[in-house]
Amino acid sequence: MLITARWRPRCSLFQQPQNALPGSHEYVIVSSKDCMIAQSSDENTVHSMTYSARYENLEDVRDFVGQAAETCGLSPTSIYKVELAVDEAFTNIIEHAYGGESYEEIQCTCKIGEDGLTVTLRDCGRPFDPQSVPDPDLDASLEEREPGGLGLFFMRQLMDEVHFSFIPAVAGKGGCNLLTMVKRREYSN
Repeated sequence: MLITARWRPRCSLFQQPQNALPGSHEYVIVSSKDCMIAQSSDENTVHSMTYSARYENLEDVRDFVGQAAETCGLSPTSIYKVELAVDEAFTNIIEHAYGGESYEEIQCTCKIGEDGLTVTLRDCGRPFDPQSVPDPDLDASLEEREPGGLGLFFMRQLMDEVHFSFIPAVAGKGGCNLLTMVKRREYSN
C-alpha cells in the first residue's frame, strides 16, 4: 500500500523518530510547529501530526482530521462532527492539561480502518480524570448552570466512542493523557 502525504512547504528537515522500531520506514518532519508520521498496513492507515499547544494550530488540526475523515469515506455530516469534537478536545488540552497556550506537544493520530476513523490525542500535561467532570445540567438556565462539562458532553454526543486513559511515567519521563475517539462509517442499506 502506498501512502502519499501533503507536506507543508515550511517543513524541510526529515529524521527518523527516536522511538521508531529498527528497520522502520517512519520519518518525521522536524519543525517548531508540527511533524508528521505516516504508517500503513493492509488493514489500516495511520497518520500522525504533532502540534504545539497553541490556538493558532486549531485550523491545522481540524484540516488534518477532516482530511482523514474524508479519506475514510465518512459523510460530510460525520466529517464535521469529527472536526468539532477534535477542536473541542484540542482546546480542552490547551486550557486544562497545559494551563494555557504553550509549546508543549499535542499529538493527533488518525487511524483509518475498515469500519471508520479512530482519532487519538496524546498530551503529557496534567492528568485528566473524566469522572471528575460532572454531567452538565442541560435543564438549568444559563445563569444557574455550572461552568465546564459541556465540551466533554459534546464530544460524547458527536462521536460513537470516547475513551480516556493515562499512560504512567516511565524511565524518568512524565505520564501522558490519551483521548481516543471513534467515528464509524455509515452504511446505506
